[in-house]
Amino acid sequence: MKKRKIMAMALSCLMVLSAVGCGNGDSGSTSGSAAGTGSSAATNQSSAQAQTGGTEGAEITLWTYPIGKWGDSATVDGLIANFNAVHPEIKVTVEYLDYSNGDDQINTAIEGNQAPDIVLEGPERLVANWGAKGLMVDLADLWTDEAKAAIYESVESACKGSDGVYYEYPLCMTAHTMAINKDIFEAAGAMQYIDEANGTWTTDDFIKAVQAVYDSGQANVGAVYCNGQGGDQGTRALVNNLYGGTFTNAEHTEYTANSEENIKALQLLYDMDGINYDASIVGGDEINMFCNGTLAMAFCWNIAQEKNNLDKINFDVLPMAFPSTGDPKLCGGIWGFGIFNNGDEAKIAAAKTFIDFMANDEKQAVESVKASSYWPVKDLGNIYEGDDLMTEYSKFVPYMGDYYQVVGGWAEARTAWWNMLQQVGSGVDVKTAVEEFVATSNAAANAAQ
Repeated sequence: MKKRKIMAMALSCLMVLSAVGCGNGDSGSTSGSAAGTGSSAATNQSSAQAQTGGTEGAEITLWTYPIGKWGDSATVDGLIANFNAVHPEIKVTVEYLDYSNGDDQINTAIEGNQAPDIVLEGPERLVANWGAKGLMVDLADLWTDEAKAAIYESVESACKGSDGVYYEYPLCMTAHTMAINKDIFEAAGAMQYIDEANGTWTTDDFIKAVQAVYDSGQANVGAVYCNGQGGDQGTRALVNNLYGGTFTNAEHTEYTANSEENIKALQLLYDMDGINYDASIVGGDEINMFCNGTLAMAFCWNIAQEKNNLDKINFDVLPMAFPSTGDPKLCGGIWGFGIFNNGDEAKIAAAKTFIDFMANDEKQAVESVKASSYWPVKDLGNIYEGDDLMTEYSKFVPYMGDYYQVVGGWAEARTAWWNMLQQVGSGVDVKTAVEEFVATSNAAANAAQ
């Protein structure tokens, strides 16, 4: 692989994270009951454990989406071994989900009264979906005064529903970016349109760069993927940034994607040479096509994607903020734990003990966050000191925009979004398609209130 040209940066992760307020395995199961050498530090006892009673002999299930190495069984086995070194009385069984069918698996489990005890994911699922439906446990006892003081304020706000109930306890966060194949851009003479040091570009320069790459013979520069919701944070950020549009209002009560700015952005993408609306792929497919050189840019990208695909990439990757007419506003990701209310107090107590250890134990929290390939939601020091790749991506965290993914009707809105993109790609009038999206999404939001 061509050696990456990493920019020297003096900015530590601590400084970056202090500047912001917020913030994606194969299927199978494994038992984490065997004790390991793991963390020798005793777990920090939260008030949750004192209030929920004994956990002796409890067996709990953890279902995890592929958040970095949390989708890798060997890594998770090690994390659970650390937990069992301190809590051998609790057996943890793991199921690994992906974003193509993970939601269906969980929804099927819910319908069959077999929901997992713990899920590792983000507020859009844990809070705005399952929490809003009354399926999740109130985690207020994990949210001690100490926790509230340590965790970034807007991360905290994203972890509770409109009813004020905490449905998530957070672990890690990131800013989603896009990326370009620098080799292709250099060959096309398109690097002149990019601020490489800051990883930014204007909308006008994006247009010029894409045209230059297309004219060089690269027919597929970028794809507006829309076969499903996978990776939709990339298409939302692309559309919203191009001309300064928004996805929801500031109060997170209404969808506003039908703005003049967003209609203009969607039309621009439809008209651009080299940018194609592709209804046959989702974000994961786009990542593969970028990594194998089929596409010259990826809109579904972040630090974890680069780390997970290092063995597939034989070109110089340049992570980029989305093109904008002002400061870019990137979609943030927040990931943490939620507990399904399966009516078993012993399992709930054990699940809270597991979460408390993974997120709050002084030594384990660092390992738990590192496994995600993201950044902590509280100050854990510079946990990536000496890691040039993490340092390079840390410059995008201050560009984190509003975490709007907790608006009501989020699940319905995500489906309506890719349906809308398919319509635009098939030639339906942009304004008509976007108005339909907003009407569908706001109806869902109103129904959820």
